[in-house]
Amino acid sequence: MIFVTLTTDFGHKDYSIAVIKAALLSQIPEANIIDISHQISPYNHSETAYILKNSYTAFPKGSIHIIGVESEFTPENIHLAMEFDGHFFIGADNGIFSLIKEELKSIKTVAINIHKSVITSFPVLDVFINVAAHISRDGALEVIGSPVNKIRELTNIKPVINPEGNKILGSVIYIDNYGNVVTNITEKLFKKIGKTRDFIILARTLKFRKIHNSYGGSIDFSLPKEKREEDGKKVALFNSAGHLELAVYKSNPLTVGSASSLFGLNYRDPVTIQFD
Repeated sequence: MIFVTLTTDFGHKDYSIAVIKAALLSQIPEANIIDISHQISPYNHSETAYILKNSYTAFPKGSIHIIGVESEFTPENIHLAMEFDGHFFIGADNGIFSLIKEELKSIKTVAINIHKSVITSFPVLDVFINVAAHISRDGALEVIGSPVNKIRELTNIKPVINPEGNKILGSVIYIDNYGNVVTNITEKLFKKIGKTRDFIILARTLKFRKIHNSYGGSIDFSLPKEKREEDGKKVALFNSAGHLELAVYKSNPLTVGSASSLFGLNYRDPVTIQFD
């Protein structure tokens, strides 16, 4: 069975996803097509990479991952196909690839060169699906592209360590479905820089002095429910992806509010950890 995943910023209102799946099934009838997300914020590279790098490993080796985010072909936004960690990725050279693989090396990356067959302004449909079909038939990447040694790197959204080594300057990279705020500060980096020192997390006017193990970690469950402080209880934790997350216990963006709305935090807003 061939697994093909789709990660796009196309949304669900238009017909784009339907025709992509129809074209995939026409060329790869045995394909098992999985939607990772079509609700990526438009042209949001870090959000795309965060979702994809934390989901692709759940699929079998050999899976093909199509990335439809800022995919229009231009001289400054060429198309790539990459073999990495036993998986194949197809998308544009807009920095997303560098965020997925981070410091690790890909087995092979090629600049796709089959654009003479393009018949519409929809590269995911005209180019990426043809490349996916080629890969599904065990076709070599060199047949559909020229090897490249350098891809576009995005460094401005990575956390920065101050010269004194006592501060991590991070930022918000993702707001999840519950309105929780995910940062680019990982638990690995926190432990490396912090070295068990006391700390304070600063985000706008908010201050966190403790990182909990779960969303309910800030609730005193030894108290009767009517005496607990639960509503709007803020919490900092490392989520399942290993990223620092700022949340509100049992938040709901549609009713009581969320960390993003209540804390006033949005994409790219600064989050700092100061160590004593």
